[in-house]
Amino acid sequence: MGGHFLQTKTPAARSVAARYPFEEAFGLRPTQARALDRGMGEAVGRRTVFRPSDHESFGKVADRVAAGNAGLLASVDDRETTQLRNAIATGALLTSGRHLQHGDKEQSGRNMEVFTNCATAICSFAKFYLLLNGSGVGRAYDDELCIVDWAQAPDLYFVLGVDHPDYPRDRAALLHFGLEMQILPWGTMLDAFDADMEEQVTRFLNRFVLATAPELPDAQTHIIDDSRDGWAKAVEMIEAMAFEGAQGRALVLDFSRIRCAGSPIAGMQGRPASGPISLLRGLLNVRLNVIEPSRGSGMPQWEQALRVDHYLSVEVQVGGARRAARMATKSWRDMEVLRFIRAKEEGGLWTANHSVMVDQEFWQFVNNQEQVGPLAEHARAVFAEATRCAWINGEPGFINGDRLEDNRTGSARRKPVHTDGRDFRSSRYQATQAAALLADLADCAARAHFPVTTNPCGEITLHVTGGYCVIGDFAPLLACPVPLADVTPGHAPRELAQEWDARVRDSVRLGVRFLLRANRMDALYAQEVGRTNRIGIGPTGLHEWAWLRFGLGFKDILDEDRAAPFWRAVRELSVIAKAEANAYAQETGTARPVTVTTVKPAGTTSKLFGLTEGAHLPARRQYLRWVQFKGVRREYGVWENGTDPLLPTYESKGYPVRSLRSFPGMSIVGFPTVPLIQRLGMGERILTAPEATPEEQYCWLGLLEKYWIGAEQGNQVSYTLKIYTDRHDLENFRAMVARHQPGVRCCAVLPSRADSDLGYEYLPEEEISAGRFAAITAGIQDDKVREVVDWAHLQCASGACPI
Repeated sequence: MGGHFLQTKTPAARSVAARYPFEEAFGLRPTQARALDRGMGEAVGRRTVFRPSDHESFGKVADRVAAGNAGLLASVDDRETTQLRNAIATGALLTSGRHLQHGDKEQSGRNMEVFTNCATAICSFAKFYLLLNGSGVGRAYDDELCIVDWAQAPDLYFVLGVDHPDYPRDRAALLHFGLEMQILPWGTMLDAFDADMEEQVTRFLNRFVLATAPELPDAQTHIIDDSRDGWAKAVEMIEAMAFEGAQGRALVLDFSRIRCAGSPIAGMQGRPASGPISLLRGLLNVRLNVIEPSRGSGMPQWEQALRVDHYLSVEVQVGGARRAARMATKSWRDMEVLRFIRAKEEGGLWTANHSVMVDQEFWQFVNNQEQVGPLAEHARAVFAEATRCAWINGEPGFINGDRLEDNRTGSARRKPVHTDGRDFRSSRYQATQAAALLADLADCAARAHFPVTTNPCGEITLHVTGGYCVIGDFAPLLACPVPLADVTPGHAPRELAQEWDARVRDSVRLGVRFLLRANRMDALYAQEVGRTNRIGIGPTGLHEWAWLRFGLGFKDILDEDRAAPFWRAVRELSVIAKAEANAYAQETGTARPVTVTTVKPAGTTSKLFGLTEGAHLPARRQYLRWVQFKGVRREYGVWENGTDPLLPTYESKGYPVRSLRSFPGMSIVGFPTVPLIQRLGMGERILTAPEATPEEQYCWLGLLEKYWIGAEQGNQVSYTLKIYTDRHDLENFRAMVARHQPGVRCCAVLPSRADSDLGYEYLPEEEISAGRFAAITAGIQDDKVREVVDWAHLQCASGACPI
């Protein structure tokens, strides 16, 4: 941030600018964009970032994203916009996937929810609305925070006009309806759809889907609008009426205005809508599997909420591009937490990551068997059951609630309680039916033991009643001003090192300002955004940067003395990020940001350039990266109507392609992938995640918390530590968690087996031998993919090494 940007600003702002000036390292003219990583990077770019109608390149993406963000404040200097554009175009500042997808000149007129990666919600309709906008949402299911009894919901009736294109009027449509409603076995073909099946589906249709609204005394009819807001409003009405005690009353929901399946969604770059049947299925599942059973069995209210959220989350397909991402937490003190712990093991609830919220007292009981009493015994029972379930299926995890930023500083306790719904209101959505519910929940949260929870990946702490954090990545490796192949690891010439470091510093500063501008957008939780001004900026591709800039492998980094230059650089960047955030908040008249530094998973952004993701070690040396696309191949190799045109294109070029059973209507393409870190000359110094010990990885997390997150204004590090069950047994696993987990803010520990033993239809990354990898790649007739593969390396690995 140079003084030339702030000549009309206050003296205080100019003095801060003088301390941390922009170094113009990215230049003041548009530079050439970095090419995406061939194969996987290009595939992710086409699927989630590029706008096909505009024939985009990554340079065009950088143009529109920078212009859209700069347009959020009229006073942003054109020179800063150019530098921002160049930082994005080079990959040095990767923002996040949703900003790359949605950012453009129309951004100032859109709602913030589309641009927020991380959010929380305290009721089902809010959670549903945020998921529909693409946010990852956390929710606490503590007893004291679940006050809606869904058994008291009104009697629900569903209407879909017979003239709607999606109303099943013929055999083919009835078959499709039966499959969508899971009445028929998946994969049933039309020639096997016999008269008995047809009658079964027809009876179901006539029972649950009415062609016209029924004439019922005192019935309330609501026509659902064809929008994300309209879908959420329908859930709000049900939830608010349940809170009011509306059992015995009738609520008629009319789905006839919702556009038909496959129609383009303008706000999602023309991706196909899921149609009214999807929402109808979700609400019917809520009626049949939550409301009606609760009236007879007395299902606890926290479990009602958990199941409602699951059934609605299943229907969040976001144009086929994104499915729901959720975190579900529950306090270890709740007496029914053991049932929560077993929920995943019992099956069905697959849409959320489950974690138990714990604290120092919990770990004291776990690690000191001499402490006695009912609470101590309960803590040890919770630990034993949670680790037993986690050993089987990886969940639940543990979150140290007393180490979360909000609780430590007390800012969560200072959130005001409003009774008029003002803290849940934007220009797009207002909570008209649920104001009383929200007020009661806010009052409950003010007295809750854990007033905060996390986003689905665990790196952001947010108030349980609702909040956001806009987050982004910077990639210090990609700030290198020369081709990576021209750099000798750890021996960059002085002038090159200085320019490289300057670019990294500026990418952090530009990223901080980018995120703080996003906080100015119209938001449902605008009051909480204004109160906390949260952001989260973090590095990705750390291991590649450590190697090329400092000559350090993973084991070297863990030695603080040997890696002192690396850790000094990390700390300096953390200081710069927080100073820039505080200065820019002052300049723009907004609150000092509660959080600034984080490390997020960085899945989409890292894949664009083949980087290791966030703080994670490389998972594998070479693998097939499976990517989902919409479409299914039917008989005789013919693809179903509505199939993504890339599917048959990839298949014709020889890429492995498979249709899925677990995700109906979707297929996967396998992209042979050699991570960038394999192409930087590290050789045997590369360490993959399976090769690093748990102790080494916990040490790595502790160092990142110390040097990057810091004691103030820090979020957390999102990290998944895999424990391989062929190397550790359950007792060793328990001992390791009890010893190390209390010492870090956040770490997901995932017991894992060999890919082939996990029982999933597919995993995103399938490790394969170098020989098989070479054979698959040789069968792909696509010159671009060959450029990403070191053929000599592969031939050597498969036993045919050229001299």
